[in-house]
Amino acid sequence: MGIMLLLFAAVLALVLVNVPIAVSLGIVAIVAMLVSHGLDSLPNMALVIYNGATNFPLLAIPLFILAGAIMNASGISRRLIAFASALFGWVRGGLAHVSIGASLFFAEISGSAVADVAALGSILIPGMKAKGYPSAFAAAAMSSAATLAVIIPPSIPMILYAVMAETSVVQLFVAGIVPGLIGAAGLMGTATFLARRYNLPREDKFSIRRVASTGRDALWAFLLPIIILGGIFGGWVTATEGAALAVVAALFVGLVIYRELDVKHLRAAVMEGGVQTAVVMLLVATSALLGTYLTEVQAPQALAKAVSDFTSNKWVVLALLNVLFLFLGMFLHSAAAIILVVPIVMPLVRSVGIDPVHFGLIVTINLGIGQQTPPVASVLMVASSIAKASVWEVTRVNVWFIGTLLVVLGLVTYVPVTGMGLVNLFYR
Repeated sequence: MGIMLLLFAAVLALVLVNVPIAVSLGIVAIVAMLVSHGLDSLPNMALVIYNGATNFPLLAIPLFILAGAIMNASGISRRLIAFASALFGWVRGGLAHVSIGASLFFAEISGSAVADVAALGSILIPGMKAKGYPSAFAAAAMSSAATLAVIIPPSIPMILYAVMAETSVVQLFVAGIVPGLIGAAGLMGTATFLARRYNLPREDKFSIRRVASTGRDALWAFLLPIIILGGIFGGWVTATEGAALAVVAALFVGLVIYRELDVKHLRAAVMEGGVQTAVVMLLVATSALLGTYLTEVQAPQALAKAVSDFTSNKWVVLALLNVLFLFLGMFLHSAAAIILVVPIVMPLVRSVGIDPVHFGLIVTINLGIGQQTPPVASVLMVASSIAKASVWEVTRVNVWFIGTLLVVLGLVTYVPVTGMGLVNLFYR
């Protein structure tokens, strides 16, 4: 336990002085291995780093990132917004509902909350401000809605968790469907309450003709996730193969169907996907080194024993782990938190009888909430930047939406059928 606390404190100290998280993990791991094993361990470190980043399921991450970037450059986000506006724009504060509805659809494509808020927020946040919505409310609604992208499949944090916990990514995807829909409904309810409080305007009257028209225009945007997720859930393709299929489908829609994807936009999409992938994979590689060291000193087993000596009640353990991940989410990006902590706590999770898929869904929602809570709050920062609003002003509004997400977390944690019902129905 003492070793883990010391290493975590060292990583956190480096992060707080603006050392990149991946570099911090690498520095701490290398120093720890040199102190305990000496210089003879150096050749082995390179192999551990290489092997850590070449796990086949991880290939799904850059492919989904690339697919999302291509789809955004193909005009899909604009079509989804138009359809969501036709469905939800007639209610008070309609653009906030449009943000949530569009995020619900876009979540089935991108798998990344940051990609979601960047793609949709750049259009919707200025649109809300132009209609008289307070900047803080516009940013909060869009930021919290983007959390759906990590709960609704495909989800990049779920892929990372599945690799680290050695569990089924397909079952994790299925587990996220119902909580994602509940979260969307809850966020819309919160938006309705706040819309009345702020006396926000209504948009155009509901028109079935407009719904049909925008629905036809967005047809391929709806078919893409059906094809991709249908193939994964049906067992015809793995998650990694489904990600490759997503890239091919995105290129087909952008080049052949909508014809809005040119060389300039394709190059920008590839660059964006490459940068995001490099960040994630460097984290994976350096964390593998730290994970190897912790395994050698049996730190995960020591943690499991310490908590088991305190309590063997899995519901109490889940409460403690929820607090841990909510705290970590305030300081670490979701990928870093999963990579750094999940391998350590998995022996404890299994020893008290917690289903790894159930726990993976809990971790994902926790870290999705963490993307909304300062000081790190990567998604909140992007939304605030687009809205040109103070992060703390946005946070004061966003606490209402965060409260809704915490209710979803509580349901998933203590009413397991919320997330595990479909998994048990189809896979067990």
